[in-house]
Amino acid sequence: MFQARSACATLASLDGKDGKGHTVVKFSPDGKVLMTLGRTGVAGETNDTFNRPSAVVTGANGDIYVADGHGGSSNARIVKFSKDGKFIKTWGRKGTGPGEFGELHAIAIDSGGRVFVGDRGNNRIQIFDQDGRFLAQWTQFGRPSAIYIDANDTLYVADHQSSAKLNPGFRRGIRIGSAKDGVVRALIPGSGPEPDKENVPEGIAVDARGNIYAAEVALRNVTRYVRQ
Repeated sequence: MFQARSACATLASLDGKDGKGHTVVKFSPDGKVLMTLGRTGVAGETNDTFNRPSAVVTGANGDIYVADGHGGSSNARIVKFSKDGKFIKTWGRKGTGPGEFGELHAIAIDSGGRVFVGDRGNNRIQIFDQDGRFLAQWTQFGRPSAIYIDANDTLYVADHQSSAKLNPGFRRGIRIGSAKDGVVRALIPGSGPEPDKENVPEGIAVDARGNIYAAEVALRNVTRYVRQ
């Protein structure tokens, strides 16, 4: 189990002060630290440093992909490591073009090994092969804060930020579709008085039965949606 520590809670940790943040940590099921990528409390863009990593995923062979950045003055790249933590390569930079990122916030891998990156700042998912070659971009899933792809390539995307200002025409919610063809088949809308103020999770996971577990940061709550 890996966890990205983006250190975005305070200005001090944004700057990498107080020995916190800017790392990706692998834990055993009982909480033992097995591996740490990055240098704790040190922001950078080298092969062994991050600047506010926001998400991490592992491939079928154990390779590790880190979404390194969280908008603003942080990085805007994907960093790939071997299963034992050896640096392999990096791709991406700030921008709006193919292979460029506005604000990283999610990453997942489908059954074919394609890497799906939530480029929240540019209101899109970008899809790459495992060498970082750009394949496609999808905007139909909204402004992605979280991505989950199950064993059947069902794609779940939590859109926590769409609004008339940030992403006109899109309602906040969890969109469910296919990682194979990109078709959106369902929307679980957020709760709230109006679309631009709805409560929507920023984290998402799905169990083998199709039940959805949604992490609502503002409410400090996890909601389970049961498949009917």
